[in-house]
Amino acid sequence: MLVIKTITELRKWRNSIKGTVGFIPTMGYLHEGHVSLVNLARKDNEHVVVSIFVNPKQFGPGEDYKKYPSDEKHDLELLEKFHVSVAFLPDVEEIYPPDFESKISVTKMSIILEGEKRPGHFDGVATVVAKLFNIIQPNRAYFGQKDAQQVAVIKKMVSDLQFPIAIKVGETIRQKDGLALSSRNTFLNEKDKKESTVIYQSLLLAQNLVNKGVRNSREIMTAMRQLIEKTSGKIDYISIADSQKLNEIENIHGDTLVSLAVYFDKTRLIDNCILKI
Repeated sequence: MLVIKTITELRKWRNSIKGTVGFIPTMGYLHEGHVSLVNLARKDNEHVVVSIFVNPKQFGPGEDYKKYPSDEKHDLELLEKFHVSVAFLPDVEEIYPPDFESKISVTKMSIILEGEKRPGHFDGVATVVAKLFNIIQPNRAYFGQKDAQQVAVIKKMVSDLQFPIAIKVGETIRQKDGLALSSRNTFLNEKDKKESTVIYQSLLLAQNLVNKGVRNSREIMTAMRQLIEKTSGKIDYISIADSQKLNEIENIHGDTLVSLAVYFDKTRLIDNCILKI
């Protein structure tokens, strides 16, 4: 595995190889969710590139950019174990030189749900992913379903800007208790680790109500809220929306995304599922 830290060196490698390239953008502190994406990429492509870059432009004031967990040694050992071709580890100045001033914004999708709660977040995501796409020029890029809105934003950007890249989505990887794997789980204390499983339980509750014939979104969200409020979790939002355009819907039909964000102490966790009718 090559460890590359500059755009010049990465492009030199890209121009030297033949065959398809699969790309997984990450912010490091890798876990089994990332590994599942690596395995998908390996099945589809001759080469796999994983970037590790904690992107400052997707963090707002008071968010955990400087506290974001990091373990470069562990990450590189993991990527080596799973036969990644290139680990791309640029520093901030490499991606955003002092005179950098451009921005990509997928306007409508970026100001609802997560975007409403974290203004500017998806502009930062879209901008860095577009830069990485241009640098790496992958044939396919891989994202996790846990970040459903991010996936929708990236798909829209790829469509609008006509990137010749196929976006592939891997299923959410969970602990045995249902908690979705996330780098932020490391911030949870033991009590919060146990209580945060209510997030997944609320998603199961939503699907169970749909199975029983409930179609009213408000009724389902009320039941989810009541379940979560039995714990110390503080709900940031619960949404039931069209899975593609992310606009809120009153009655469930077709592919419907139920998503939510919940605080446990200062740690904000997100999760979602596609409701099956």
